[in-house]
This record gives sequence, structure tokens and C-alpha cells, in this order.
Amino acid sequence: MSELASESSASSQTERELGPIGTEVIFENDRVRIWHMRLAPGERSAVHKHELDNILIQISGDKIAAEPEPDTAGPYRDYIEGVVDPGMVLFVEKGGIETAVNIGNETFFEVIVELKE
Repeated sequence: MSELASESSASSQTERELGPIGTEVIFENDRVRIWHMRLAPGERSAVHKHELDNILIQISGDKIAAEPEPDTAGPYRDYIEGVVDPGMVLFVEKGGIETAVNIGNETFFEVIVELKE
């Protein structure tokens, strides 16, 4: 195997696949994309990148965490966890690359509103 082919193969093995930021898109138009995120206790989301500013609206659950990737460009660069506060609304700037983790004993549910403008 040539050196170039070897480097290319190693590069493709280390590239990560990014998944969706939520469980399902429930609405989309030219200004917003709205997602549900639902995680069972112990469940992890896909590693994902927030390409747009977004608003998080916590609906239910008890504890949630976020594990940022080393190359995240979002506002949260360290592991963070917190108690779920149903009805809490949080604005988060784009750029974050992370995994959401339900570290609680209840199903976590939130609505994510991506702002296209």
C-alpha cells in the first residue's frame, strides 16, 4: 500500500459521522426548524453539530448532560450537567459539537428551535 493510500485510509477511520441534533423534525419553514429530542434514561444522542443558533425548551425529565467534542466552537467547552426544569428556555449560539446524555432516571424531552435567520 502506498504512503498516500495509507494516510487516506487512516484519515477516513478517524473522521466522525455527525448525526441529527434531535430525535425528529416536527416543523420547518424558511425561518425555523423545530425538533423534538427524546432520550430514555442512560441514552445518548448522536454526536451532532449545531450549525444554527437555537433555542432549547425543556419539557420533562430529571437530569441531562452535554459532552462537548474537543473541537467544539460553541459556548460550552467543558462537560456540563444539570437538573431539568420543565418550561426552562435557553438560547444557545451555533457552533457546538456535542453529545447529549440523559443521566437521569426519567425520559428527557425537549423542543429545539433552530433559527435560520
